[in-house]
Amino acid sequence: MSSSHTHGEKVPAPLLGGTSHRNTGAGDSVLAASKDHGSVAPGEIAIGVVIGRASEYFDFFVYAIASVLVFPAVFFPFEARLEGTLHAFVIFSFAFLARPFGTIGFMAIQRRLGREAKLTIALLVLGVSTAGIAFLPSYSSLGTAAIVLLSLLRIGQGVALGGSWDGLPSLLALNAPQGRRGWYAMLGQLGAPLGFVIAAGLFAYLSANLSAEDFLDWGWRYPFYVAFAINVVALFARLRLVATKEYARLLDERELEPTNSLEMVRSQWRILVTGALAALASYALFHIVTVFPLSWISLYSGRSVSDFLVIQIAGAALAAVGIVASGWIADRVGRRTTLGALAVMIAVFSGFVPTLMGGGDVGQNVFILLGFVLLGLSYGQAAGAVTSNFPSKYRYTGAALTSDLAWLVGAGFAPLVALGLSAHFGLAYVSVYLLSGAAATLAALSLNRALEIRD
Repeated sequence: MSSSHTHGEKVPAPLLGGTSHRNTGAGDSVLAASKDHGSVAPGEIAIGVVIGRASEYFDFFVYAIASVLVFPAVFFPFEARLEGTLHAFVIFSFAFLARPFGTIGFMAIQRRLGREAKLTIALLVLGVSTAGIAFLPSYSSLGTAAIVLLSLLRIGQGVALGGSWDGLPSLLALNAPQGRRGWYAMLGQLGAPLGFVIAAGLFAYLSANLSAEDFLDWGWRYPFYVAFAINVVALFARLRLVATKEYARLLDERELEPTNSLEMVRSQWRILVTGALAALASYALFHIVTVFPLSWISLYSGRSVSDFLVIQIAGAALAAVGIVASGWIADRVGRRTTLGALAVMIAVFSGFVPTLMGGGDVGQNVFILLGFVLLGLSYGQAAGAVTSNFPSKYRYTGAALTSDLAWLVGAGFAPLVALGLSAHFGLAYVSVYLLSGAAATLAALSLNRALEIRD
């Protein structure tokens, strides 16, 4: 595989938003549809991708931050703070375990009822699960049943996230102009820092302006209400695209349709596993600089949580810049080279975790800001890094399941493992954990070369 910036699948005319169509009856109908609905321009798809991902990441970070600041006291008051946080992180992982099952189940719904029905049902389940958490009674009011309900709602979030796959990132990547695939690949990743900034900002404001009693009684519930409202907005923004005939035509042209998941896994398991491991360094770092440090600070430092969240917000802004820069870099040196180089940098960075996290406020700030920069540069190209290796028939389902497995393997248990290891054995074990992720990424990228991955 060449590493030059001329990689990428060649795009047959017409490109997105073009006015040229095949001279067939189907083409005539598309022309008519375009007059009624307007063609789907790349910018519109990009906006749909960012809005959709930002809403999902906002839900994700609202729950993650609450797992540190709220759930140990509200749902596990019978445990010490460390054990309560670890219990909360166990429930946090349930969504990642449930997500592949949601993808498979909702693929079946799409084959039977269509894309619009699938997306509507998935986002409805996501909204109900998220809003339901806001209304949950505490352990002191409901006992063990409160923990069971929290677990069920978290599973509902995971199932819904799996079902919310709309194919927009794949459509963007497949229609990227020659030499611009890295730029298009990073667009959807911008939803992560945007979602984090909004979620962390809400919690920082509430924790700074409410008493501890009010925050744990009702203040923490407000971000979950906001998440429900954002889901509604995202639903209409995405349905506006999904419901157009032009969008359906573009998906059909690229064969971005669900296929039998078992058949896909049996025939494409090598690409599926390789794709999940290729992003491991980035996805492990994802939680090592967002959720884990917040839990460590809240347990073992006298720092103000709201002030620390502000530092993380600044880091997320740097990550957004890094994501944008990753598109420019990848288009010049290739996505595989970019991911490999960043995996090496993450491996080096892992060696400084004990020094920086144990180095007081200054060291912790450096850890957060530098970690977020590396996260942006690597995460910008982590999604779909190997999905171009799937045959067209399997690309839609394969891309969704690859993402699910990458999150499960790389991020689902990262806060639990990192906090558990550091609390019982020291911060050096967080370095080992992060280093193992980088090693797995480099091994997977080497295997990608053998599988003739196209950037």
